[in-house]
Amino acid sequence: MIIVIQCKDQVGLVASISAILAKHQLNIISMREHVDKVENMFFMRLNIDDGKDELLLENYIKDVLPADAIVSINPKPSKKVVVMVSKEYHCLADILIRNYFGTFGATVQCVIGNHAILQGICERFDMPYYTVSHEQISKPEFEEKVAAIIDQYNPDYIVLAKFMRILSPSIVAKFSMRIINIHHSFLPAFIGSNPYRQAFERGVKLIGATAHFVSDELDEGPIIAQQIIPVNHSFTAADMVQAGKEIETAVLAKALKLVFEDRVFVYKNKTVVFE
Repeated sequence: MIIVIQCKDQVGLVASISAILAKHQLNIISMREHVDKVENMFFMRLNIDDGKDELLLENYIKDVLPADAIVSINPKPSKKVVVMVSKEYHCLADILIRNYFGTFGATVQCVIGNHAILQGICERFDMPYYTVSHEQISKPEFEEKVAAIIDQYNPDYIVLAKFMRILSPSIVAKFSMRIINIHHSFLPAFIGSNPYRQAFERGVKLIGATAHFVSDELDEGPIIAQQIIPVNHSFTAADMVQAGKEIETAVLAKALKLVFEDRVFVYKNKTVVFE
């Protein structure tokens, strides 16, 4: 059982929470905590032996915390996920393989694509695939169709595995802090089409990727995980693309593992991540 707590900081929180668990004969397997002194916020993640009544335990814990505390008890850590894609396969393929062998940390319910290109790989894994074209319809109509499919599965999270459409504020709000995106991030950054070609032409020495929660500001939501790798003059544009795909796949996989294991706290536009 995983317990996550987020509240204003005050003296004695760790002792009070531990006392509640001890009183109910619940053994703490692991515990991580962090205090943001600037914001005066307390964050805690506990892994404990299974309890009998999650709601009652939640109430007991809240009784010793500040009034606005957020407490989440997850007796069944497995999450449900809907994946959204466009044309690139690398992140999707990694997700499908992990899901097939039971190492994903969640269960993929379906895949939604605005092109039919990736339907074949999903069929190989007996994964439901829905094609919702964005062409010749309005953006609200497109998103209404997508949301209707998502609602059928009631997922915990939506993963944008190289889904190359900007979502409107309305659908972002509907699934607030439940949409996870992966995108390239360079030093310096390159926007627009063919970012790896731009990086090659600029002669960059580092390329990277960022996984983050989606917010209304494009690619500026709370960051979950980032990574960079060195490149040099010997890399061709094709080499850059391949290296970029590999790091995008790795960073997204790491971010999803952290989220699925309830290791990520969001506060304002930042995250606390207990790796």
